[in-house]
Parts: sequence; structure tokens; C-alpha cells
Amino acid sequence: MSTSRWPLAVRAATSTAIPVLVGTGVGNVGAGLIATLGAFTARFGGDRPYLNRGVQLAVVSVALAASVTVGSWSAQVAWLGVAVVSVVSVAAVWLCNALAVGPPGAYVFALACAAGIGVSAAKLAPWQLGALVLGGGAVAWLVQMAGALRERRRPERVAVATAGAAVAAYVEAVGSAGETAARHRAAAALHAAWNALVSFQPATGADDRLRQLRAANHALHVLFADAMTASAVAEGPAPETADTARRIGDLSADPATVSTRAEDRVPLARPRAAALLRRALRPGSHVRHVMVRVAVAAPLAGAAAMLLDVGHAYWAIAAAVLVLHQGADHSRTLRRGADRLVGTWLGLILAAGILWLHPQGWWLAVILAALQLTIEMLVVRHYGLASVFITAAALTIATGSHRVDVGELLLARGSDTLIGCAVGVAVFLVLSRFQETGRLVDSVADVVDAVATTVPHLAADTATLAARRSRRDLQLATIDLRDAVDAAAAGSARLRATGERLRPAAAATERLAYRAIAACWEMDVRASGPLLGPDDADAFARQLRGLAAALRTRSTPPSVTDAPDFASADVTALTAALRN
Repeated sequence: MSTSRWPLAVRAATSTAIPVLVGTGVGNVGAGLIATLGAFTARFGGDRPYLNRGVQLAVVSVALAASVTVGSWSAQVAWLGVAVVSVVSVAAVWLCNALAVGPPGAYVFALACAAGIGVSAAKLAPWQLGALVLGGGAVAWLVQMAGALRERRRPERVAVATAGAAVAAYVEAVGSAGETAARHRAAAALHAAWNALVSFQPATGADDRLRQLRAANHALHVLFADAMTASAVAEGPAPETADTARRIGDLSADPATVSTRAEDRVPLARPRAAALLRRALRPGSHVRHVMVRVAVAAPLAGAAAMLLDVGHAYWAIAAAVLVLHQGADHSRTLRRGADRLVGTWLGLILAAGILWLHPQGWWLAVILAALQLTIEMLVVRHYGLASVFITAAALTIATGSHRVDVGELLLARGSDTLIGCAVGVAVFLVLSRFQETGRLVDSVADVVDAVATTVPHLAADTATLAARRSRRDLQLATIDLRDAVDAAAAGSARLRATGERLRPAAAATERLAYRAIAACWEMDVRASGPLLGPDDADAFARQLRGLAAALRTRSTPPSVTDAPDFASADVTALTAALRN
């Protein structure tokens, strides 16, 4: 199930137009344009439950205002400006990626800080600029939260329906070439629904609608686990399972026909923010790798733009951060850089026409709203085309209140973007050769370790908080493994070769993980008693930890002889693949 982008696009356009109209109404369109920087708030949290969304948007709005304020404060000294935008960029990458803030991510905060340097020419104090941006953020907050008046639980309902459709697609793909990819999409959708129903909810106070949705999501997890267990045997899942998943997802079928969720069970939320932030900084973390890339590229891009004297160095930093902040693989990073470069140059032509017309008042608000609407409709599927309108919107906001030398401005922006994209891509190509080499094998080791942590619960009780926590961590590690496999397949020639050699081992590890998850669900739901004896579980867990340690040290993998029946075939395939 996919959701339309029209509502988000309309909210973004409205959030942009209102500050411009207010500024026009009070006779200060420049202040209205500065306030539109706060309208970026409307681009966050579109799929979150409304209560959690309100908190997130408030934090984003304050962070945007703070970014603009510190950017303006640093504007008097060029090198200080480069340093401040670079620091804000690295901090934003850490916070946004570690806490899974969601798109558009860290780039917006780097852009806001860079814009703060630019709008310092308005001769307003930094705190005044921050207050204007905060006002624009307040408008965006109200626009984004307005949907709660119509249907308060709509984001949760959409998340469950999406999970139901993804589980159904996986069931239909069992036995086909697309089974692995469909299983990954179903696991990710179920995790997103769990976040919407548990992690992004208050600890207490669930209403009837939320309990209904949690019951549906619980049943979808059971169907997913049963389908994975059935996929190991020749007949596979029952044909009607896919239809059942869809009907449970859209709440047209009773989840109790599949499984009943214990109402008194304490919901398991995701780890605390502090734990996630610490985990992002540990050696080998992908978020840490992305932070290092941005920490190198941002000051390099700023310094290069300053030394070449091509214009405002902070726009070059923003372009470099855009290329790198998502931590994308080799192919997508190169494509993002090329899309941004070509889109910017084409956007300069559109911007030239708008700046030449120099619209004011209602026309300026309408044009900016139309640009934002188009951006949101295109940005996911056609980023290169969206870049055309992103460039036009940015230049219109930056210069819409006064006439400028269009030719000089366009030349400077084109040059800044070229420098930033070139530096971002170059830094990625150099650093990723060292950072990505061990990512796949380390991801395999992480999953094997997570299985070792989960297995002992199969000898005791899989319904405890600790057991469910280990199952959650195993599923997250498995999702990360699939991301590492995809990154290797889209990497450089050397990384693709490594990925090809490790593909059988990664596939066996992924199957092992999902078998362990399915076994936990079977024991949890069927209440059939422990599936393993304590001694057998401990022996298997010790051998798995030894295997993970051997992977991390790149030594010969030991034999695993104590695998239980549900894991035996996959463990044998894994050790054989590693030795080959």
C-alpha cells in the first residue's frame, strides 16, 4: 500500500505561502521570506502519529531557528562561517541518522545554517532572524497537525495497512526469485508499524482504536512468522494467507482468527535516544562513517569555494552535505551528485525567469507555493527533476525581496554547487574504499551475535521483556544486513566482487535470523513450551558467538555442531559458504 504525496505537498506549499502573505500584509516581505525557512518543518514527521509528530515538529522548528541564528552570528568572519556550518552539518547527520528522524534529514539543518549566513545581510540581529524562522515553524506545525481534527489515528492505520500489504506480497513471493526482497520489505514495514503503534506512543493511555491496531499488527507478525516457517517446507504458506494479511491490515478481518494479543503485556518500545546516539558513535557504525565523510567534505568544500573566490562558500558546503548525508551506496551517491548538479544548472534558468519578473505580494506567495508543491511531488521518484524547482525556490526565497544582478548570482550559485558536489563525491570515493570494505562481513557477524543472544530464550520464555528485546534487536540487525548486501551490490568493482563472494553466506545468515525469529513467535503464540533444552541452547549460543568472533577477526570460522533442527540447514550453509 502506498500513500499519496498530495497531502504532504499541499501542507508544504501552504506552510510556505502563509509567511510570505503575512510579510506582504505588514509591509515587510523580506521578513516573510526569512520566516519561510521555518516552513521546512512541514517536511518532517508526515508518517508519525500526531502526538509524537507534534513533539518532533516542535523540536525541528526550534533546531531550524537555532541553526539560522548561529549561522547569522558567524557571518562576520568567513572562516568562522565555514566552521560553524560544518559543525552543524556533522551534528545534524549524527542526530538525524541515529534517531531515524526521517526525510529530508540532516541536509535541511545544514541548509538552514547556511541560509542564516546569507540572510544576515538583512541587518537584523541573529535572535531576530531566529524568531522569524521560529514563527514560520509555528505556522508549519499548525498546518502539519491539522489532520488530527479529521482522523486522529490515521497515521497508525496507514502503517498497519502498509504492513498488511507487505506481508501479503511476501507470502505471494515465497518460492520465487523475489522472495528475499519481499521478506525484507515486509520486515521493514512491520517494524515501521510497530514504531507507529508503540515506540511513538505514550507509555500509558491506549484507547480502543490503538488497541485494535496493535492487535492487527500482532496478528500480521504471526502471519509473517508462520509464512517464514512454511517457506522452509515444500508446500509453503497456505494460498489464502495473503488475502488474510491484507484484510487484517485494512481492519476488515478479526485479528483473533490468527492470534490473540495479551492486553496486559507491557509494550516494548525502541531503545532510549541516549542509547541510540551512543550506538551510532561506536567503531564500525555506518552512521559514524557518514559523519566522518561530512566532517571531511564540509570544510573542504567551504575552503575550496573561498580560495577560488566563486561566491558564498556556505552554499558549496550545503551541496556537499546533500550528496553525503543519507549514507547512500556508491551508485546512489554518484547519481545524487549528478542529479543535483544538472538539476541546479537547469533550475538556474527557471530562477532567472522568476527573478527577472520580480514577483511581489500575492504573486510571490503563489509562485513559491507552486514550487514547493512541485518539489514534494517529485522529490522521492525524480530527485534530479525536483532539483530544478529546489534551486528556483531557494534563489527566490533568498532574493525575492529585492532586485539582484541575475547573471552574477546564477554564475555564483552554479559554481558553488559544482564545487560542493565535486568535493562530496570525491570524499565519498576515497573514504568509502576503507569504510565499506568490512561492512558486509561485520553485518553478518552482528546478525550471528544477535541470534546467539536470542537462542537462550527458546529454552525459557519468549514472552519476557528481555526475550522480546533480543528478538527486536535481531530483526533490526537483519534489516541492516540486507542494507549492507544491497550497498555491496551497488558499490565499486572491488566491493561488488566482495559482495558476490559473501552473498551465499549473507543469504544463509538472513535465513537463520528469520528462522530464529519465527521460532520465537511460534513459542510465544502457540504456548507450546520451550523449543530447546537449556544446555543445548547455551552450547549453540556459545558456538555462534565463536563464529561471530572469527568473522570479526577474519579468521577461519569454527564448526557449529550443536545447531537445533530449525537452524541446522542454515548454519551448515553459512559455515560452508564462509569456508568457500
